[in-house]
Amino acid sequence: MRVSAIIDRVHRALEEFGASCSMEDVVGLCPDLTWNQVYLAIDYLNKTGKVRVTLDPDRTYSVQAYPVTADPPHVSSRQGQVQTPA
Repeated sequence: MRVSAIIDRVHRALEEFGASCSMEDVVGLCPDLTWNQVYLAIDYLNKTGKVRVTLDPDRTYSVQAYPVTADPPHVSSRQGQVQTPA
């Protein structure tokens, strides 16, 4: 399976799920993928602003896709600050 297909598969599964879920839950949403494939796809999607990854108080990572209609915040690489689109 191509890398782009893996990324699309994980992103589509997160969008369909609609709520925040743990990394382990994402693996369960994509039983045809390995844990490593899911992790790398989430890493890419997080870096490109298509999903949000947060660390819960119980030290569990949660993942949630940004809504399709909303633009994710942009990060300025020069200052490291989050900027909202104009």
